[in-house]
Amino acid sequence: MNLKNELRGYAKPVAESVLAILIGAFIGALVLWFSGYSPFEAYYWLIRGSLTSVDGIAETLAKSAPLILTAITFAIGARTGLFNIGAEGTVYFGAMAAIIVTQYLQNPIAGLLAGLLIGALWALPAAVLKVYRGVHEVISTIMFNWIAFFLVSWLAVSVYYNPKDPNSTLSIPPSARLPLLVKNTSLSWAFIVAILSAIIVFIVMWHTKLGYELRTSGQNPRAAEYGGINPKRSAIWSFVIGGMTAGLAGAGLVMGTPPSYAITQGLANVYGYGFDGIGVSLVGRNHPLGIIFAGILFGALSAGATAMQQHAHVPLEMIKVIEGIIIIAVAVPGLLDLFARLFRRGEA
Repeated sequence: MNLKNELRGYAKPVAESVLAILIGAFIGALVLWFSGYSPFEAYYWLIRGSLTSVDGIAETLAKSAPLILTAITFAIGARTGLFNIGAEGTVYFGAMAAIIVTQYLQNPIAGLLAGLLIGALWALPAAVLKVYRGVHEVISTIMFNWIAFFLVSWLAVSVYYNPKDPNSTLSIPPSARLPLLVKNTSLSWAFIVAILSAIIVFIVMWHTKLGYELRTSGQNPRAAEYGGINPKRSAIWSFVIGGMTAGLAGAGLVMGTPPSYAITQGLANVYGYGFDGIGVSLVGRNHPLGIIFAGILFGALSAGATAMQQHAHVPLEMIKVIEGIIIIAVAVPGLLDLFARLFRRGEA
């Protein structure tokens, strides 16, 4: 009976998300048509480039892995009543930690643990500022993102640079790289790590005492405190768990993405995943299982963009516009839910 009720509870948000995808795709088609491009040809190549071949599916899943992990960072914060946008900087540190540690411990588990631990540690300052000094998490995490960007950039070009290639850091040693799931593609065990992480977070958030405390603190902190729950402790745990998943995203990016297995100049290959994760989380309604499907959707949009550009001759700028329209349309229901939750929390 409980399972039936749980499934019914998911039916409405799923239906809303599917409808939003269709509306976004329709608006995107209108924009393409008025801009002089064939929406049928563009969407055909979008689907063909991402979902109709082994290579396309592999690329879709590979691009979804870090997005799933950074989306979980935002989702855990949202469920706890926080607007944590610090995943971006944590990805940088997770990637750099994996590169540094694997130079000495040439083992993939060591690299993933390094990303996970440095992610948790990097999340602590924002958590402490929020809980003990009342500093809003949006302000602190934005600042920490910039600190992370410039600090990791300095480490990349001045300390852990590759003497044979000045455009990248040292590479992950071959024995520490995540095995590829499909040969000659970018799909590695990083995707499996992302899926397992989402499932573990789902179990923690919905089937453990800690998860109940986090969600209750997010819905009504005063009622939670009255019931014996410490909202401050919940906030700290929210930051720490979110930091772990974002750190794993960074580690997975450099350990499982050929051919460089390194951070490239300007952090180009690790940049943006934390910010994109916010949209993925909203599309997935801030739910770990919904985020898996939302991450794959975002991965398909990214993987299919190349085929749209090459075969439908749609310029990259227009592709980004279409992606943005679809993402905004799909994210609106989740964004409204988040604002409603934060508003109720503020009233409490």
